[in-house]
Amino acid sequence: MKYLLVLAVVVVAFYVWRNNRRVERQEREATAPPRPARATGQPIAMVACRACGTHLPQNEAVTGRQGSYCSAEHRQRIEGPPA
Repeated sequence: MKYLLVLAVVVVAFYVWRNNRRVERQEREATAPPRPARATGQPIAMVACRACGTHLPQNEAVTGRQGSYCSAEHRQRIEGPPA
C-alpha cells in the first residue's frame, strides 16, 4: 500500500510538472516575435575567386577584367592596379 501511495504521488507530480512546461511554452510562443519568412526565390549563382578559389555568391563578388574575386585585394594581386 505504501508503494502505491508513493507511485501515485510521483505520477501526480510528473503530471503537474509536464502541464506547467506546456503552459510556459505556449506563453513563450505567444509573446515571442514572429519569425521572419524565408525568402523563396531563385537560387543565387556561386562563383569562385580566381586568386584563392573561395566560392561566394555572384552578387557579392568583385568583378575584374579576368573574372570574379572575393575582394579588391585579390583582384589587384592578379590584375594589377586599376587602370
